[in-house]
Amino acid sequence: MQSLAITWLGHSSFRVRTPGGKEILLDPWYTGNPAFPEAARPKKADLILVSHGHFDHFTDVAAMAKLTGAPVVAIWEVYRHLEAKGLQNFEPMNKGGTITVQGLRITMTDARHSSSFEDNGVHYLGEAAGFVVKLENGQTLYYAGDTALFGDMKLIAELYKPDIAFLPIGDRFTMGPDTAAIAAKWLGVKQVVPMHCDTFPMLTGTVEQLEQHLVGSGIEVLKLKPGETAE
Repeated sequence: MQSLAITWLGHSSFRVRTPGGKEILLDPWYTGNPAFPEAARPKKADLILVSHGHFDHFTDVAAMAKLTGAPVVAIWEVYRHLEAKGLQNFEPMNKGGTITVQGLRITMTDARHSSSFEDNGVHYLGEAAGFVVKLENGQTLYYAGDTALFGDMKLIAELYKPDIAFLPIGDRFTMGPDTAAIAAKWLGVKQVVPMHCDTFPMLTGTVEQLEQHLVGSGIEVLKLKPGETAE
């Protein structure tokens, strides 16, 4: 087994290398992402997880799926949209469901947000979601996607006991640092990976503010610059 490796690709996009050596892409958005480091563009993937259909999470899903051949895990409406675009390798699911792909146990959770894609009009793409991923060594990740704080995060903690949570902190469209800190405490995680921040001026929440709200909690904040990897 290797160590878990997390690479931030800007905004809410990540590359995760699991202890078993699988490469996961989370919400790949590279084209037009002002925080994306081109030198870190992934060349391979074993799995692509898509939380919802907004451009800043969805734009490069089809391109990366075609490049890597990796199956795309997404809610039903996103699956149907991509299928109509010619993609064929999918693992469609919906909230509450659990599947095993590439040796990883993946559960789709709720998220409080909207989901659509603009392409000659606004297209409804189901509901926004999050993912709980149980890794080969038993470690568990929770990728919240775009979401507000919601009470059932306590249920996610009870059912899945995540070790690390990827949480949006930018505010305006998602949780801010204050409510993300509450989420981290409810989830009972050891570490938070902040996301959906440092991209646009409207996203005012900062990693430093999150750290302040977590002072005394014992929860570590993983501070990465785009392109950096933590192991």
